[in-house]
Amino acid sequence: MPRLRETDLYPPVKRFLEGQGYEVKGEVADCDVVACRDGEDPVVVELKTAFSLPLVFQGIRRQALTDLVYLAVAQPGTAAGARAWRRQSRDVLKLCRRLGLGLITVAVEAGVPGLVQVHLDPAPYQPRKSPRRRGRLLREFQRRVGDPNCGGSSKRRLITAYRQDALRCACYLDRQGPAKLAEIRAVTGVAGAARILQRDVYGWFQRVERGTYEVTPRGRQELAAYAEALESLGLAARAAAA
Repeated sequence: MPRLRETDLYPPVKRFLEGQGYEVKGEVADCDVVACRDGEDPVVVELKTAFSLPLVFQGIRRQALTDLVYLAVAQPGTAAGARAWRRQSRDVLKLCRRLGLGLITVAVEAGVPGLVQVHLDPAPYQPRKSPRRRGRLLREFQRRVGDPNCGGSSKRRLITAYRQDALRCACYLDRQGPAKLAEIRAVTGVAGAARILQRDVYGWFQRVERGTYEVTPRGRQELAAYAEALESLGLAARAAAA
């Protein structure tokens, strides 16, 4: 099968625009596609076989000519290509929306470009704030003790405020032995102790009897692994202190 070229996308895009009543010409003043209709602002389309940063840069440069700039890319017809596009299409749309660029895909069947679909029209970007997510961000920032994580280390086990609270509870149970929820809450100062122990997200706790919990062997191992985090909380695991 011959390799798809940018020029292969031009005929279906041209036909699509002509169907909208535009006069269309290719390669005008460095623009891949230019379409004009009845004295309206010109439409510029930049073609690439796949979405890429160079394509985005081209689109941004064309915004000096007109507000109606589209990026057109091939949408592969293979199953693997379709899966890859589905994984990235949401982020691609978000990026184009933020930059005020339109997005067009050209379906490719058996190596032949065909159906043209407009996913996004150019428009000024108006960001929508999420008060709920903002509140969650600020609560996590305020509740977290110190700065236990290095920025950029998202693949490591992060020390969140929730994990710090769980460590407080586990450390107390490691030293004290089985204890009631009210006691754990009062001594550790963890207001959500009941939820943490009952949910047991990390597998650190087990119920001995109603309202009474102890730390599991896994929890004791984890306390040793989190020695540095415990130290930042002013705590130390029993094994580490011995």
